[in-house]
Formats: sequence, C-alpha cells, structure tokens
Amino acid sequence: MPFQLGSSQVKAPDRYHYNFVYGQTALIQDGRAWAPNGAPPQVHRAIDGGNALQGFPYRYGGGHASFDDTGYDCSGTVSYVLNKAGLLDRTMTSSDFLTYGKPGHGRWITIYARKGHVFMTICGLRIDTGGTKEDTGPRWKPFGRKTSAFVVRHPPGF
Repeated sequence: MPFQLGSSQVKAPDRYHYNFVYGQTALIQDGRAWAPNGAPPQVHRAIDGGNALQGFPYRYGGGHASFDDTGYDCSGTVSYVLNKAGLLDRTMTSSDFLTYGKPGHGRWITIYARKGHVFMTICGLRIDTGGTKEDTGPRWKPFGRKTSAFVVRHPPGF
C-alpha cells in the first residue's frame, strides 16, 4: 500500500540547500563535520556519529542487523547517527521514518523520508548515501538535492 501524506505529515520543500551560517549550521572541513558550539550534546554526538561513518561503503541492509557494520544503507545510516545521539534504540527502515518523531523541520536535526529512501540533516548539513558510483555510502553532502517527494520529521526537542 503506498504511503499517503496525512494531516500529521509535513511535505518537504522542492529542494534541500546547504547554506553555511556561522554559529548556526554545521561546518564541513576535509570531509568532517563540526557542530556549532552552542548545539546540544546530542547534536554533537549525532555529528560525531556521522563523521564515524565517512568512508564506509553503501551496502543494502547495512546497519540493520547491528548498528556496527561494514557498510550502511540509507536507513542504516540514519539509524546509526540517531543511536549515537541517544535518540533511537533500534534500527529502522526508510518507511519507519515516515512516522518517526514529530512532523516538520527540527531546530537541529531534520529527517527527510519517503518510501524507499531516507536521509537527514544535522545543523543544516546533509548526510546521505546517494551519489555517484565513486561516491556512495554515508557521506556529508554540502550540495543540494531534490526533495519534493519527501516528508520532513524530527526527533522531539531537536
């Protein structure tokens, strides 16, 4: 059964854009991300979790049998990062993220979910598994992407 956009869902805008704003958004430097100093500890841990995944390959189903794996798919990546932040205690599929947390953009963390794919932004910086054949797997992506088919969710309080 296809997912229907319900009254508790917020549709994502047509495109995601990363715009660095000092003290408000994550900085990416040499492939690593850095949270703004004023971000809550959970957000710093989420960024650390994303940094730990840089360089891992994409693997369908990766990160689902265990948070610690040799490769990660999209939902395994988001599950891992949220777990490291202390905001999730089990792995979830991309479809599970359609109802995770609260609807709408978060102050610090936003999850973009649709049937078949999920990614997230932390302090405005996207971590996603899609890319070119040479650049798949969990990576920080400071460039835009189409998001019109996604809904946005966030962990409560973040």
